[in-house]
Amino acid sequence: MLYGRGQVDGTPAVAFATDVTRMGGALGLAGCRRIVTAIDTAVRDRVPVAGLWHSGGARLAEGVVALDGAGQVFAAMVRASGRVPQISAVLGPALGSAAYGPALTDIVIASRAGRVLATGDAPSGPADDTPSGPAGAAGSEVVHLTAATDAEALARTREMVLLLGRQGRLSPDDVTLGSRGGGSPDALLPSGPDLPYDVKPLILALLDAAGTELHADWAPNIVTVLGRFAGRTVGVVANNPLVLDGSLDAGAAEKAARFVRMCDALAVPLIVLADTPGYLPGPGHDGDGVVRRGAKLLHAFADAVVPRVTLVTRRAYGGSYIAMNSRALGATAVFAWPTAEVAALTPEAAVNVLHRKRLAATPPARRAHLRDQLATHESAQTGGIDRAVEIGVVDAVIPPTHTRRRIALALAAAPAGRGAHGSIPL
Repeated sequence: MLYGRGQVDGTPAVAFATDVTRMGGALGLAGCRRIVTAIDTAVRDRVPVAGLWHSGGARLAEGVVALDGAGQVFAAMVRASGRVPQISAVLGPALGSAAYGPALTDIVIASRAGRVLATGDAPSGPADDTPSGPAGAAGSEVVHLTAATDAEALARTREMVLLLGRQGRLSPDDVTLGSRGGGSPDALLPSGPDLPYDVKPLILALLDAAGTELHADWAPNIVTVLGRFAGRTVGVVANNPLVLDGSLDAGAAEKAARFVRMCDALAVPLIVLADTPGYLPGPGHDGDGVVRRGAKLLHAFADAVVPRVTLVTRRAYGGSYIAMNSRALGATAVFAWPTAEVAALTPEAAVNVLHRKRLAATPPARRAHLRDQLATHESAQTGGIDRAVEIGVVDAVIPPTHTRRRIALALAAAPAGRGAHGSIPL
């Protein structure tokens, strides 16, 4: 087991590594104590700590002594959680006790040979035919980022150390109007209000440069990105209408909650892009624990103290409107584009509930026309943005070209905050 102190492009950090050339990198008591020392050193110096993992787990010859050492590592990681960024690079199989070390850290990066498996032997073949394969049985819910090679995994580890260890200062005066690439960011949305589109180009247009998407293969109906905005590291949470129309389901709620919790623990401000028709309907999704896991997202946002700004781009309906960092949950500011809608239900769904008897009494030939008329009226009455502004749940309707500057000013005006909690892997 090796560890040391140094710098990543001028940013101080601590690193440790299992030594696969000695007993397959198995964790013995002495090696575990070195990892604990590395983590405690990072906490003392308030710097990121990066661990490089390739280990068969606890040393069998040491028995319970090795298991106790692994437990001491886990306890040190929990003590450090939320106090300093913890990044893991899995460069080979991380089995048994060695699987839980990376899983307790903030960011897990796996190379093509990486495996995170609680039990059993590591597969002998390649991780997958694509770079998104590493993770083992737990899949992409454990691994945030994947890499085709060890060198790429180490480069991504350095990137995360810099993003989380040198967060920078917010400079609203340097933010120009329009999107980063020029022009109005709403040009990236389709012409129809219900047409699907990929939210990732919009995120790219708002950030200073391309950010890093985490958990890209897990619950892709919501996107979580770390990047820089107005010179500062931020986290972005965005519904993605390209997948499930941007609806929230159990997986998306849990993924977003975990990300929000981590950002709050590490003092990373949040930008939330809301474009969602609601929670995904159906009894099958209730069976997936959408209420319990959806509550995690509500709790994560309501408990967060970092500055966090929401932008409603097209629509935010029902419970998912609340869950996407609404004013009620303590958002620093909520902005909306002029064509955005905020309501309890989509206009069509509201008509089916409120005018069910009238629709049933209408001849079938005229029913569709009446439903469209009622939906238009419903949208004007309750689905527009004016009422939301009137009662203060939306702070302002802003021109899309002013989006970057208004978000930057809102974040800069908010007091800095950092959650007094760890970053539990939800």
